[in-house]
Amino acid sequence: MDSSQSPSQAKHPRGLYVLFASEAWERFSFYSMLALFVLYLRDPIEGFGWTEAEAIRLYSWYLTFVYVSPLVGGLLADRYLGHLRTTLIGAVFFVAGHFLLSFHSITIVYAALACLIVGNGLFKPNVSTMVGNLYPKVSPLKDRAFLIFYFGINVGAFAAGVTMEVVKKFAGYHPAFAVAGAGMVISLMTLYWWREHVSNVDEPRVAGEGAAVENAELSAVPEGRRVGALLVVFVIVVVFWMAFHQNGSTLTYFADDNTDWNVSGTIATSINPAWILILTFPLLKLWGWLGPRGMEPSTPAKMAIGMLLTGLSFIVLYWAASIGEASVTGADPYAYRVSPAWLISSYGVVTLGELLLSPMGLSLTSKVAPPRLRGVMMGGWFVATGVGNKLTAIGVYWTRWPHSMFFAVLGIMCFAVGALLAGLLKPLKKAMPGV
Repeated sequence: MDSSQSPSQAKHPRGLYVLFASEAWERFSFYSMLALFVLYLRDPIEGFGWTEAEAIRLYSWYLTFVYVSPLVGGLLADRYLGHLRTTLIGAVFFVAGHFLLSFHSITIVYAALACLIVGNGLFKPNVSTMVGNLYPKVSPLKDRAFLIFYFGINVGAFAAGVTMEVVKKFAGYHPAFAVAGAGMVISLMTLYWWREHVSNVDEPRVAGEGAAVENAELSAVPEGRRVGALLVVFVIVVVFWMAFHQNGSTLTYFADDNTDWNVSGTIATSINPAWILILTFPLLKLWGWLGPRGMEPSTPAKMAIGMLLTGLSFIVLYWAASIGEASVTGADPYAYRVSPAWLISSYGVVTLGELLLSPMGLSLTSKVAPPRLRGVMMGGWFVATGVGNKLTAIGVYWTRWPHSMFFAVLGIMCFAVGALLAGLLKPLKKAMPGV
């Protein structure tokens, strides 16, 4: 950015748009695979005829390692390879993993998952770091840059489910996985061919440059108290991701088996990113209106509201499943279908909860963690996310409990944790003043 320009005149560097495009195609490939995976494992012809419980167990392990692997990728980039080189290597692993899934072999499936986990660990944390490194520490454009970048993530995620629904319908699972691989090739080539626009992301930094400036009130809080407050946030994160990432397992099965529409559950993975594209800017305008009036909730309060909304989304599904189960006349309690409006509405509520909770928690961790422990606490955020993803294995009860009971349990858990956080707002605010 030209330092002679005012913030309103300044322009984003071209590197932002290179990273925007590369990340959009990477998320297209990632969510394409996620849209297909549990349905593919269950399919008796093209897949392996697994039960829902077997598929959900593997899905939960995959997500666990996907969200823990960035710890290693970030370390390799910081100490040895640099962010750009690490990201490019990760993209190669991603390509290999997606194309391997286009072959029918359970051994190859496990090899593909290993490649995807390594690829994500190398790619995901470093492409985000590169976005931040394109800008000076005090640039007013940085927040807007991440908003543009986040928008690109969800453009790719939205396109994934829609595209996979069409390709799977007309060509089958294996060609669909190959299309996901082609998307990752585009991501890799975009980043490689225009790499000169992000070549400065690994320039040496001045010692201490990365340390965030703390407000005096926050810096006066003892480190142990601040760490304790963040541990409470991590508990919230665990439960949130356990519930939210049912979108790639039980909610995919619900969309496929119990939703009355003329498409498969594959397309359901596009609903959440569609809601993000719809809700993000109105929510930002709301905070912009409330902030100057002193009415904007604190970050912990936003997270409590987000958790309660997550619980409400599962209560919506509880109502839907209860209506469906009441209509069953045969022996199979799962043989019902309900309007897709229930699923779409539930996704709208949980997406609003996501926007209030997930980015807020990440921002909170970066602000509140003591400078000497910031890396450890950010690592704790990812570990908590990984634990939550492992707990998505609660989905093994999908075919053991009535669906209404399954959704009710998740909703009650989210309400309980949200209520706990709401009850702790006063002590949390004292441990996190100014945030």
